[in-house]
Order: sequence, then structure tokens, then C-alpha cells
Amino acid sequence: MNFGLIIIGDEILSGKRSDKHLTKAIELLSARGLQLSYADYVGDAPDRITAALVRAFASGDAVFSFGGIGATPDDHTRQCAGQALGCDLVLHPQAEALILERMQDVAREQGTVYDPHRSDNAHRLNMGVFPAGAQIIPNPFNKIPGFYCSSPVDKHVSTPGPSAVARGIYFLPGFPVMAHPMMEWILDTHYPHLFAIGAWIEKSVIIFGAMEATLTPLMEQIETAHSVKVFSLPSVDNPQFGRHIELGVKGAPLVVERAYADLLRGLNQFQLKLGPELVRT
Repeated sequence: MNFGLIIIGDEILSGKRSDKHLTKAIELLSARGLQLSYADYVGDAPDRITAALVRAFASGDAVFSFGGIGATPDDHTRQCAGQALGCDLVLHPQAEALILERMQDVAREQGTVYDPHRSDNAHRLNMGVFPAGAQIIPNPFNKIPGFYCSSPVDKHVSTPGPSAVARGIYFLPGFPVMAHPMMEWILDTHYPHLFAIGAWIEKSVIIFGAMEATLTPLMEQIETAHSVKVFSLPSVDNPQFGRHIELGVKGAPLVVERAYADLLRGLNQFQLKLGPELVRT
């Protein structure tokens, strides 16, 4: 199962705000033994957003989209989702009820009388206008929901759950305080059957005075002999190790143990200076 991200907003690409979704998504997935496959960044351009959503739906992956689901003129994600799916936007009845409830809560907090006919209150209902057939995602912060649309390539999955692998896009707010608990809820509610805690490990060693080209035949040999990924991460100005290469393997723990032992034996022939060994799970 592949998990992807789409992070939407001019403020990210212009540098006005730093993206906090990528690192948090990696953290939430890793804590459950899952990995992120890719991430796309898109500005507030409807054609680009639609194109990114079309690709995501066609992939058949589970994709988390952050941002652009509000109701201001620079929020285009809901409309683009409808275009990507070729379906109409409709006011979701559960979303409508939650938004009305939120507006009444705000009125009580402010000590004012809730007026459903006031223009700004009526406009807020647009935040519950989703592509037809969408399912809501609860928002524990302020009740304004996100929404999920299943992939057209996997239409037989009508409801995400442990009985099937749901493929499609989860549309979440751009605010991390809202979006990250919502993503965590999605993973724990719809994908616990995919959790693989302890099923993946990465072992590597710091190498000094080596060239990647010299080590490439050994890397190819290890990948051929074992079902692991071999990686090489060179650095020229690391504050701790200076110029070095981090060479390692990653995959299932038992396989990694065998492959890593072979990697160390292979390095002996080069008579290199080795630094500390690193383990990541």
C-alpha cells in the first residue's frame, strides 16, 4: 500500500509559512510501521491542483491532501476535487449539521444570538460542499469536517475499513493543529490492519575516505543477494563527521541482519576507516 501527500498553498511555495505536514506525516506513518511514498507541493492554481488530484486518484494510493478546503476565494481544493472526479458539488448533510453546530457554539462563546440567515453564517456552509458521494472526516478542533473521496479505480470500496484497503484522497485543512489529529484518526480507524511495527529496520555505518563509485559494485552485490534496499548518503560538511559516506541497508529485520553482515565483510577488502554504526526502526 502506498501513502502519498499533496500539500497545497501559495504561502508554502512563497516561504511565508514553513510546511509542517511532511515531517509530521512521516512521523505518524513511521510510528505505525508505515512509510511515505511521495509528496507533491502545489500552489493555489486550480489547473495544477486538479491535475495533481487526477494523478492521485489514478494512482490507486491512499493520499492525504492538506489545504484549500475553506470557503475563501483562494480556496480551490473542493472545486478541483469535483472536477478531477467529474462530479457535482453538493452540501453534505452531516457536514451541514456540524457547521451549524459550530456556528451556534461560537455564538454562545461570544455571547451573541445565532442568526442562521446572516450572510457570513450562510457563507460558512460552503465549507460543507463536497463532491457527491464524499464521506466526512471528523475534526476534533472545531468540528468543521474534512472529506474523503474514493479512487475511481477502486470504486468497489465504498467505505474505508479493515475489510478492504481504501484507496482515494483524504482532504484535510491546512492548519496543522486540525489536520494532524485528523490524519492520525484516519490511520487508526481505517488502516490498523496495515500497521507493521517492527517489520522494518535500517542499519548503516559511517565510512571515511571512500568514493561512492568504489563502493557501487559491493552495493549491487548486496542488493542482488538479499531482498533489501542498499543506500549511500554522502556528505561533505557534516558538523559531526565531516566528509563521509553513510552506507547501509533497509528492509525486514532478519534479512537486514544477514545483508548488513555481508556488507561489513565486503567493506573489509577496502581497508577503510569506519565510524559508528547506526540503527533506525
